[in-house]
Amino acid sequence: MSSKKDPQSPAEPKGRFSRRGFIRGVGIGGGALSAGLLEKEAAAAPPAANVVGPGAVPITLNLNGKPVNLSVEPVVTLSDALRNYLDLTGAKRVCDRATCGACTVIMNGKSVYSCTILAIDAQGKNIETIEGLGGPDKMHPVSQAFWNNDAQQCGYCTPGFVMACKGFLDENPNPTMDDVKHGLGGNLCRCGTYMGVRHAVLEAAAAMKGAKKNG
Repeated sequence: MSSKKDPQSPAEPKGRFSRRGFIRGVGIGGGALSAGLLEKEAAAAPPAANVVGPGAVPITLNLNGKPVNLSVEPVVTLSDALRNYLDLTGAKRVCDRATCGACTVIMNGKSVYSCTILAIDAQGKNIETIEGLGGPDKMHPVSQAFWNNDAQQCGYCTPGFVMACKGFLDENPNPTMDDVKHGLGGNLCRCGTYMGVRHAVLEAAAAMKGAKKNG
């Protein structure tokens, strides 16, 4: 029996390159390759992490050397947790986008913007806030230097600056004025007390070195 050919499809000569055959082959091969890659990726994918929320969940924060228990929704930032749940209002919520430094705290020895960190992710970290640096009867050298050099005006940004300065001096105990300018570039003062702040940092550095020698 003779086979009938589609009158709309011209015969494809044997042994010659065919565009139709090439496209058909690429489609089949590509589909098989994609399926193989997807299968490998699916097999290598890690198991899904435990999902928490959307309601409040219990967390523990290590604040100023003490564990503190609270319940917050997973979307609550460290800044809001400090201010709204624990009444630690030194860190200010100003820009809320990591540009001004008013919410600066120290976490695991590094100055960080608390408005960019979820409280639930801060668990297990050592967190220092301005409230942990002492009071008027026993001021930290950085706080005392700010007082001595009039390194504040309205005072709104001062807690963040103090924490940024402490974090900076913990890493750079012997700074130059240029080091200070660069190291505090992430904090803004609307009142423009930058010179007072910079001199305060240098004074605090000297005081802290003297305390170590006498200690």
